[in-house]
Formats: sequence, C-alpha cells, structure tokens
Amino acid sequence: CCCQCHFCSMSAAVVKYCVVCLCCMYVDSVLGFEVDTVNSVQFSNHTGYAHWKGQVLNSDELHELYDGLKLNEVNRYDYVLTGYTRDTSFLAMVVDIVQELKQQNSNLVYVCDPVMGDKWNGEGSMYVPKDLLPVYRDKVVPVADIITPNQFEAELLTGRKIHTEKDALEVMDMLHAMGPETVVITSSDLQTPLGNDYLIALGSHRKTKADGTKMTQRIRMESPKVDAVFVGTGDLFAAMLLAWTHKHPNNLKVACEKTVSAMQHVLQRTIKSAKAQAGEGNKPNSAQLELRMVQSKKDIENPEIIVKATVL
Repeated sequence: CCCQCHFCSMSAAVVKYCVVCLCCMYVDSVLGFEVDTVNSVQFSNHTGYAHWKGQVLNSDELHELYDGLKLNEVNRYDYVLTGYTRDTSFLAMVVDIVQELKQQNSNLVYVCDPVMGDKWNGEGSMYVPKDLLPVYRDKVVPVADIITPNQFEAELLTGRKIHTEKDALEVMDMLHAMGPETVVITSSDLQTPLGNDYLIALGSHRKTKADGTKMTQRIRMESPKVDAVFVGTGDLFAAMLLAWTHKHPNNLKVACEKTVSAMQHVLQRTIKSAKAQAGEGNKPNSAQLELRMVQSKKDIENPEIIVKATVL
C-alpha cells in the first residue's frame, strides 16, 4: 500500500471519487464507490520502510493525465480526495482541477488530507518539503469542503498552537473561516478524561442555513492508543470519512463514530497479526505492520460502533 494521492468521482448511478493510497481505494470500493486514481507519487513502498524508490509526479504529468480524462469526457466527478504529495506544482494543479470540476458540478465535495507532518514525543516535524505549507494554507484549504489534519498540521495551517480543547475549537473555527465546512482534527496529544492511553479526535461541521444563519455541530472522540507506529492511517481515516459523510451528510457524529470504530477494528487486527508474526518479545517491523485491510472487509463495510462521540 503506497502512500499516494488519488482522484475519485461519483456518477448518477455509482460513486467515483479520489483516494489517497491504494488501501483507501480498496476501502471506498468496498463501501460502494467507483474509484478513479491518479498517483501523486509512484513509490516502491510506503515511506515507513528504511528505503524506498520511485518518482514524484509534477504538474505537467498531472495535467497530461487529467487531459486524457477530459478528452474522453469522463471527468464528471462528485468527490475529489487528495492526500500525500511532495511537489508544489502538482498541488497547485490540483487546485486548478478542483475549481474546474466545481464549475461543472457545484455540488462536488473536495476532501483534503493536508499531509505534511506529525508529532513524535511532543515535537512536531514536517516529512514533506516545507514549501508545500503555503500552497496548502493559501490555495488548497480555501477550495476544500472537508479537511482532516492532525493536530500538528492544524497548527501549521493556522499558525496557532493547541494546548487545550478550547484552543482546538478556536483553531477549527479559524480553519472554517478559511473555507471548509467540515474540519476533523484526526488525532491530538490533548489530555483525555480516560487517561494517557487514549487519543482525542475533534470534529466540527458548520453549515449555512437558507436564512443565512450558521449552524455548527462539534464532537469529541476518545479512542484507545495502539502501541505501534502505523503508516497509512491518515489516508484510511480520510477515505472512510468521505464515505460515511456521504452516507450521513448531516450527522458528523455518526460519520465519525463509524470512521473511528472501523479504524480501531483495523488497527487491533493489524497489531495482533504483527505481534504473532514477530514472535514473543520482538518488535514488529514495517512489513508486519502493514494495515490488514482485506482481512477487515466486514468491519469496513459495517463497523460495530466501539468508539462513541460526545457532542460538545
């Protein structure tokens, strides 16, 4: 499962859309979406391994691929999802394409996972080129409808540190003001009432009513930490959130409960399998920690709700 950025779509009869990695293409296909993909990178494996080889696509290569879709008149999309990329020109071209697609379909929903970095032991760092940040902040986020940053990425986009839940809510308001109707901070290092063994995710959905007033739904979720480093969880989260917000467009609580619960099923199955392969007392390696997607098909299709959201 290589970390890649993809596009996807939905026609009148079937849903097509864009996914962030091959495992996400699988997820949304399982959930009834017809998926078109365009890679932002073509890597031998994900970057959690010690070594990887491959290519990073630029705007010219993306334009050529999209032009092929246009020539065949199959560029009729209802959803676009983007994730990991390493080239600023590619990212800027994504914005041009999304704007063109929105001219064709004003109801198109663009889901952006602004993959830039994360925190380790309390310290944040970027794992993509730093010049992607202003492109995300100034060009991508303003045209996005749903964004799924982690805490560090939300801080980068707003220039505001998050120390408390109040800070996080204010940061989500800042992100709303930049454009997106739905903001989900997928993970944070905030303290939870349940203790240090849990992660907090926060979501906010802001909608303008017909009379011009704004309605905001906010939720908090606390999910158990899994003692391992996985690659692709952000991609998986964004893909499932796209699917479940499609099925529950006015209920962020239910959409997030299904997304996070499905993720817990996948992660628990993955760590159990990885530990069995590694053997007692041994730390699982990257290959053993590949997400168990196929084995989790039933949980992805119809997740048992094991993580509940609190409405704030």
